[in-house]
Amino acid sequence: MKLVSWNVNGLRACVKKGFLDYFKEVDADMFCIQETKLQEGQIELDLEGYHQYWNYAVKKGYSGTAIFTKREPLSIKYGIDIEEHDQEGRVITLEFEEFFLVNVYTPNSQRELARLDYRMTWEVAFRNYLKELNSKKPVVLCGDLNVAHKEIDLKNPNSNRKNAGFTDEEREKMTELLEKGFIDTFRYLYPDREDAYSWWSYMGKAREKNVGWRIDYFVVSERLKDRLTDSQIHSSIMGSDHCPVVLEIK
Repeated sequence: MKLVSWNVNGLRACVKKGFLDYFKEVDADMFCIQETKLQEGQIELDLEGYHQYWNYAVKKGYSGTAIFTKREPLSIKYGIDIEEHDQEGRVITLEFEEFFLVNVYTPNSQRELARLDYRMTWEVAFRNYLKELNSKKPVVLCGDLNVAHKEIDLKNPNSNRKNAGFTDEEREKMTELLEKGFIDTFRYLYPDREDAYSWWSYMGKAREKNVGWRIDYFVVSERLKDRLTDSQIHSSIMGSDHCPVVLEIK
């Protein structure tokens, strides 16, 4: 089974830059996107053979997630049942017989860490949500987690240590999640692979120079580790400041 996750940074713009070509070529069983930046009715995607599930932010042109799946889920849930966290269209959960698929766009702590306190509150609530799901059946979590977990996961760790996405607080919350029975699939399979990034700033030819961050993940319940086939980063795919990440699982 092949799953894809991609922060498209505005789906309408990404569609104009080849989104549908990649979508057809990769032929995923399940395709999750983040940062759709649209409201209901603002786009019509003809994705033959796929069920479509959308979660929109209340604020127009902001955040938002979607899942396109060939398999029809047993149940669909939008958000995490906490009103404070469910205004920005950040989470979709699909239940299948063998697992839960959770698509997330984690809040960014923003410049000067203006939203770090909110981010910490979110992290605790979201981790508790995942733990509850994991107690029922295995979880496959994907999306833009807005954190580079280890120094190997970004080009310039020393100069970014107190910046959003690489603060001690955010990294510790990622560690705490993994300690609750989850695996970062890419690092599990490729513990020492360097220069593997999924996001690049639009400034200073960062992508051309591969000065990037790995902030897009597939994280799975530990009991799925023997079923992992591959975890990939499709860094050659353009259309967004992020690239798609891919999980292949038996």
